[in-house]
Amino acid sequence: MHAPEIRARALRIHLGGATIAEAARAVGLSYRTVWEWCREGPQPLVRGTAERCFRCRRDDGYPTDPPAYSYLLGLYLGDGHLVTSARVPVLRVSCSDAWPGLIDACDSAMRAVLATKVQRVAQQGCVSVQSYGKHWPCLFPQHGPGKKHERQIALADWQRRIVTAHPGAFLRGLFHSDGCRFSNRVTVRGKGYVYPRYMFTNESADIMGLCQWALDLLGIAWRMNRRNSLSVARREAVASLDRHVGPKS
Repeated sequence: MHAPEIRARALRIHLGGATIAEAARAVGLSYRTVWEWCREGPQPLVRGTAERCFRCRRDDGYPTDPPAYSYLLGLYLGDGHLVTSARVPVLRVSCSDAWPGLIDACDSAMRAVLATKVQRVAQQGCVSVQSYGKHWPCLFPQHGPGKKHERQIALADWQRRIVTAHPGAFLRGLFHSDGCRFSNRVTVRGKGYVYPRYMFTNESADIMGLCQWALDLLGIAWRMNRRNSLSVARREAVASLDRHVGPKS
């Protein structure tokens, strides 16, 4: 059984003028499967989280939107929290209300990965973007009691495969949560210079290591300027990170 979103995408591609073979290649499935879908026509999408959870579906166990998952994973490791003590688990990501674009991006990522409903709860200086769903713990096995920097944070093998394929989206999530891009001002021999720079700050050595690993995957130079702070300052490195992250909005 394949995710209903994949079926809907294949039908959209075919109805848009593509052949069945082209639609099958676009979604990575066999010609026969897509042919049967096109013959049967559209069906209502099942919106339950059990059907949307790519870890519980009986297909390839891979997210329908891998970049969205990689981005949401970065946000979760930065400013996210998964509450499992309630009857229904809830994923919460705190986003500064100074960045409405970040709030929208977090909302969209939750919906693309699992959520059928997303709430925005206004708090002092921030907005808690949250979604209730029994299957959030399936997708974020890093959850646990206490603060993240007080316990081990390690990606599962399937998470590492997703991030390896989409390191830019993962870094975007990390920098959008615990990072920033700003103009650094220095004075050399009485002359002032201004250049863009990225900073990522996190108390967890494990999460910092994941950030370093993702930067290495993209060949982006970095250095640790403090125990809990990473800097990307070289011109070519900043330009490369701009292509994947860019400033918050």
